[in-house]
Amino acid sequence: MTKKIQSALISVFYKDGLEPIVRQLNKLGVRLISTGGTKTFIESLGISCTGAEELTSYPSILGGRVKTLHPSIFGGILGRREEAKDLEEMKQYQIPEIDLVIVDLYPFQETVANTKEEKAIIEKIDIGGPSMIRAAAKNFSHVAVIADKKDYSYLEQLLITQEGELTMAQRKELAAKAFEVVAGYDLATTSNAFA
Repeated sequence: MTKKIQSALISVFYKDGLEPIVRQLNKLGVRLISTGGTKTFIESLGISCTGAEELTSYPSILGGRVKTLHPSIFGGILGRREEAKDLEEMKQYQIPEIDLVIVDLYPFQETVANTKEEKAIIEKIDIGGPSMIRAAAKNFSHVAVIADKKDYSYLEQLLITQEGELTMAQRKELAAKAFEVVAGYDLATTSNAFA
Protein backbone atom coordinates (compact mmCIF):
# COMPACT_ATOMS: atom_id res chain seq x y z
CA MET A 1 0.00 0.00 0.00
CA THR A 2 1.44 3.34 -1.01
CA LYS A 3 1.04 6.41 1.18
CA LYS A 4 1.16 9.95 -0.15
CA ILE A 5 3.00 12.35 2.10
CA GLN A 6 0.84 15.36 2.81
CA SER A 7 2.45 16.61 6.03
CA ALA A 8 5.95 16.33 7.45
CA LEU A 9 7.40 17.04 10.87
CA ILE A 10 11.04 18.09 10.60
CA SER A 11 13.20 18.72 13.67
CA VAL A 12 16.93 18.28 13.25
CA PHE A 13 20.07 19.37 15.08
CA TYR A 14 22.19 19.40 11.91
CA LYS A 15 20.68 21.19 8.91
CA ASP A 16 23.30 20.19 6.31
CA GLY A 17 21.81 18.20 3.46
CA LEU A 18 18.25 19.10 4.44
CA GLU A 19 17.56 21.84 1.89
CA PRO A 20 16.90 19.62 -1.18
CA ILE A 21 14.36 17.54 0.77
CA VAL A 22 12.59 20.62 2.12
CA ARG A 23 12.42 22.12 -1.35
CA GLN A 24 11.08 18.87 -2.83
CA LEU A 25 8.46 18.52 -0.10
CA ASN A 26 7.41 22.12 -0.70
CA LYS A 27 7.21 21.46 -4.45
CA LEU A 28 4.88 18.53 -3.72
CA GLY A 29 2.64 20.77 -1.60
CA VAL A 30 3.47 19.00 1.67
CA ARG A 31 2.60 20.89 4.86
CA LEU A 32 5.78 21.38 6.87
CA ILE A 33 5.75 21.40 10.68
CA SER A 34 8.90 22.21 12.60
CA THR A 35 10.59 23.44 15.75
CA GLY A 36 12.98 26.23 16.70
CA GLY A 37 16.14 26.35 14.63
CA THR A 38 14.80 23.98 11.98
CA LYS A 39 11.75 26.19 11.48
CA THR A 40 14.03 29.22 11.14
CA PHE A 41 16.15 27.32 8.60
CA ILE A 42 13.11 26.30 6.52
CA GLU A 43 11.73 29.84 6.55
CA SER A 44 15.15 31.19 5.51
CA LEU A 45 14.64 29.22 2.28
CA GLY A 46 11.47 31.22 1.66
CA ILE A 47 9.27 28.22 2.49
CA SER A 48 6.26 28.41 4.78
CA CYS A 49 6.34 26.28 7.92
CA THR A 50 3.98 25.67 10.84
CA GLY A 51 5.65 25.87 14.23
CA ALA A 52 5.11 22.93 16.57
CA GLU A 53 3.97 25.42 19.19
CA GLU A 54 1.06 26.36 16.91
CA LEU A 55 -0.17 22.77 17.21
CA THR A 56 0.53 22.33 20.90
CA SER A 57 -0.39 25.86 22.11
CA TYR A 58 2.81 25.70 24.19
CA PRO A 59 6.14 27.35 23.51
CA SER A 60 9.40 25.46 23.88
CA ILE A 61 9.74 25.26 27.68
CA LEU A 62 12.17 24.14 30.40
CA GLY A 63 15.20 25.37 28.51
CA GLY A 64 14.18 23.52 25.35
CA ARG A 65 13.71 20.20 27.14
CA VAL A 66 10.02 20.15 26.18
CA LYS A 67 9.07 21.13 22.64
CA THR A 68 7.33 18.24 20.96
CA LEU A 69 6.26 15.99 23.85
CA HIS A 70 2.56 16.67 23.42
CA PRO A 71 -0.55 14.74 22.25
CA SER A 72 -0.99 17.09 19.27
CA ILE A 73 2.38 15.91 17.94
CA PHE A 74 2.37 12.29 19.05
CA GLY A 75 -1.29 11.82 18.18
CA GLY A 76 -0.51 13.02 14.66
CA ILE A 77 2.33 10.51 14.38
CA LEU A 78 0.69 7.53 16.11
CA GLY A 79 -2.88 7.89 14.86
CA ARG A 80 -4.05 4.79 12.99
CA ARG A 81 -5.75 5.95 9.81
CA GLU A 82 -7.73 2.73 9.49
CA GLU A 83 -9.20 3.03 13.00
CA ALA A 84 -12.42 5.07 13.04
CA LYS A 85 -12.00 5.80 16.78
CA ASP A 86 -8.48 7.21 16.25
CA LEU A 87 -9.70 9.42 13.40
CA GLU A 88 -12.66 10.59 15.47
CA GLU A 89 -10.41 11.53 18.39
CA MET A 90 -7.90 13.24 16.11
CA LYS A 91 -10.73 15.34 14.68
CA GLN A 92 -12.16 16.04 18.14
CA TYR A 93 -8.81 17.28 19.48
CA GLN A 94 -7.73 18.94 16.21
CA ILE A 95 -4.73 16.67 15.79
CA PRO A 96 -3.31 16.79 12.26
CA GLU A 97 -2.10 13.62 10.56
CA ILE A 98 1.69 13.55 10.22
CA ASP A 99 2.89 11.35 7.34
CA LEU A 100 6.66 11.89 7.48
CA VAL A 101 8.99 12.46 10.42
CA ILE A 102 12.55 13.67 9.84
CA VAL A 103 14.41 13.86 13.14
CA ASP A 104 18.03 13.49 14.11
CA LEU A 105 19.34 13.22 17.64
CA TYR A 106 21.33 15.56 19.82
CA PRO A 107 25.08 15.05 19.32
CA PHE A 108 25.59 13.10 22.52
CA GLN A 109 28.73 11.21 21.50
CA GLU A 110 30.38 14.38 20.16
CA THR A 111 29.61 16.13 23.44
CA VAL A 112 31.12 13.29 25.49
CA ALA A 113 34.23 13.39 23.28
CA ASN A 114 34.65 17.14 23.83
CA THR A 115 33.84 17.68 27.51
CA LYS A 116 33.71 15.97 30.87
CA GLU A 117 31.21 18.52 32.21
CA GLU A 118 28.31 16.40 33.47
CA LYS A 119 25.68 19.13 32.97
CA ALA A 120 26.59 19.57 29.30
CA ILE A 121 26.57 15.81 28.77
CA ILE A 122 23.19 15.35 30.48
CA GLU A 123 21.61 18.11 28.37
CA LYS A 124 22.64 16.27 25.20
CA ILE A 125 20.62 13.20 26.16
CA ASP A 126 17.78 13.49 23.68
CA ILE A 127 14.26 12.65 24.86
CA GLY A 128 11.84 14.03 22.28
CA GLY A 129 13.91 12.91 19.28
CA PRO A 130 14.00 9.19 20.11
CA SER A 131 10.36 9.34 21.16
CA MET A 132 9.25 10.81 17.81
CA ILE A 133 11.46 8.40 15.87
CA ARG A 134 10.10 5.38 17.75
CA ALA A 135 6.51 6.58 17.35
CA ALA A 136 6.91 7.08 13.60
CA ALA A 137 8.68 3.75 13.17
CA LYS A 138 5.97 1.98 15.17
CA ASN A 139 3.31 3.46 12.88
CA PHE A 140 5.15 2.65 9.62
CA SER A 141 1.83 1.56 8.11
CA HIS A 142 1.02 5.25 7.81
CA VAL A 143 4.20 7.19 8.53
CA ALA A 144 7.67 7.32 6.96
CA VAL A 145 10.62 8.15 9.20
CA ILE A 146 14.14 9.40 8.54
CA ALA A 147 16.45 9.28 11.55
CA ASP A 148 19.82 9.55 9.80
CA LYS A 149 20.96 12.20 7.35
CA LYS A 150 22.65 9.42 5.37
CA ASP A 151 19.13 8.57 4.18
CA TYR A 152 18.32 12.10 2.95
CA SER A 153 19.38 11.41 -0.63
CA TYR A 154 17.38 8.15 -0.66
CA LEU A 155 14.28 10.00 0.53
CA GLU A 156 14.84 12.79 -1.97
CA GLN A 157 14.98 10.27 -4.84
CA LEU A 158 11.79 8.58 -3.63
CA LEU A 159 10.03 11.93 -3.39
CA ILE A 160 11.06 12.80 -6.95
CA THR A 161 10.54 9.46 -8.69
CA GLN A 162 7.39 8.48 -6.80
CA GLU A 163 5.93 11.98 -6.51
CA GLY A 164 5.70 11.90 -2.73
CA GLU A 165 4.27 8.40 -2.41
CA LEU A 166 6.13 5.74 -0.44
CA THR A 167 5.34 2.03 -0.49
CA MET A 168 4.75 -0.07 2.60
CA ALA A 169 8.05 -1.89 1.99
CA GLN A 170 9.94 1.43 1.84
CA ARG A 171 8.30 2.70 5.03
CA LYS A 172 9.09 -0.59 6.76
CA GLU A 173 12.73 -0.40 5.66
CA LEU A 174 13.04 3.15 6.99
CA ALA A 175 11.37 2.11 10.26
CA ALA A 176 13.89 -0.67 10.78
CA LYS A 177 16.78 1.76 10.17
CA ALA A 178 15.20 4.24 12.59
CA PHE A 179 14.98 1.67 15.38
CA GLU A 180 18.68 0.87 14.78
CA VAL A 181 19.58 4.55 15.14
CA VAL A 182 17.71 4.85 18.45
CA ALA A 183 19.19 1.58 19.75
CA GLY A 184 22.71 2.82 18.95
CA TYR A 185 21.99 6.14 20.63
CA ASP A 186 20.65 4.44 23.75
CA LEU A 187 23.70 2.21 23.90
CA ALA A 188 26.04 5.21 23.58
CA THR A 189 24.12 6.97 26.37
CA THR A 190 24.28 3.91 28.63
CA SER A 191 28.02 3.56 28.05
CA ASN A 192 28.97 7.19 28.53
CA ALA A 193 26.48 9.27 30.51
CA PHE A 194 26.93 7.65 33.87
CA ALA A 195 30.59 6.61 33.81
